[in-house]
Amino acid sequence: MKNWAILSGIEGNLAAYEAVLADIKRLKIRVDELYILGDLVGPTAECEKLVQRVRSPKRGEIEPQICIGWWEEQCFNLHGVGANPDVAEFREKYSADTIKLLWDAVSRQSVEWLRSLTFGFHEFDCLLIHGSTVSASDELTPETPPPVMLDRVVRADANTLFCGRSGLAFEYQLQKSIINNSVQTLDFQEPPSTISATPRRAIGVGNVGRSPDRATYTLYDPDTDLVKFRNVSYSARKGFGA
Repeated sequence: MKNWAILSGIEGNLAAYEAVLADIKRLKIRVDELYILGDLVGPTAECEKLVQRVRSPKRGEIEPQICIGWWEEQCFNLHGVGANPDVAEFREKYSADTIKLLWDAVSRQSVEWLRSLTFGFHEFDCLLIHGSTVSASDELTPETPPPVMLDRVVRADANTLFCGRSGLAFEYQLQKSIINNSVQTLDFQEPPSTISATPRRAIGVGNVGRSPDRATYTLYDPDTDLVKFRNVSYSARKGFGA
């Protein structure tokens, strides 16, 4: 069975990405799949170099599988090809200076390539995604209420949901449970039904690029269902910390 390395939140930090690749090479286990769960880019000067790096792996390196994250969606909105061209959510969270940084950091050509990426990956009984099936901005954390977390994992139709939006590394266990639901419209109400939910879990995979000296990512063995979190120290100058 193949081992996976799962990253998220590189945010244009090329040095952090290189540090993680070097750490993967040093592992005693073989890693066969490399996933990047969104936020590949960010308001950072090295975004274009990073995009070219992931698009052209060096000889012997794993070709990463990449999905769309929150920062990618903001790029789409800024270029008028996203769902919210008024960038309201972006403006609520960040200053005009940060908006300009992102605009300057990611070219239109890279935006078009980012638009070709998928929203997530369904592999075996796992869903790998940036936020959740609700949206890329849906931030799951260890403090997420169990009913909300159960809803997100059940929506994913997966036993394990890997997500990266929060930037945290965590394992959230959901025990076997009973869900009661009903549907009511203006005309009628369906009889309530009961669904038995099997044990499931959500895994926060950490963040690679946000910290200027430490990257966190996740290793997963689908054969044993074992999850390990990796911390990688590195030295680099980074122009912006989100």
